[in-house]
Amino acid sequence: MEPKTISKKVWKERARDLRRESTDAEQTLWYSLRRKGLNGHKFHRQYVMGSYIVDFVCWEKKLVVEIDGGQHNQNIEYDEKRTAYLNGRGFKVLRFWNNDVLDKTESVLENILETLQSV
Repeated sequence: MEPKTISKKVWKERARDLRRESTDAEQTLWYSLRRKGLNGHKFHRQYVMGSYIVDFVCWEKKLVVEIDGGQHNQNIEYDEKRTAYLNGRGFKVLRFWNNDVLDKTESVLENILETLQSV
């Protein structure tokens, strides 16, 4: 099914499901981002933006943070299209691999914080 044919209600339900089924990497990052935990910046997780669901978004700074697993090696064209869509709406997109979030959490958080301070 093409993304544009899916109703807004279905997108919201899918986002809710993704929140319930978070990966270990998403849970690890969310623990640090939730409740304005990263220098007071508010993030939302599994948020519907157009025909996409982003992992994390900070509306104040127009920053999207995506956590990629192995499946993203096979979806490079889709990810590029998605990033172009988000960039076209003024959002900066940061991407991190699952293993980096799990093994180098502090480094990932520093990278996000540096980006927040520069946008």
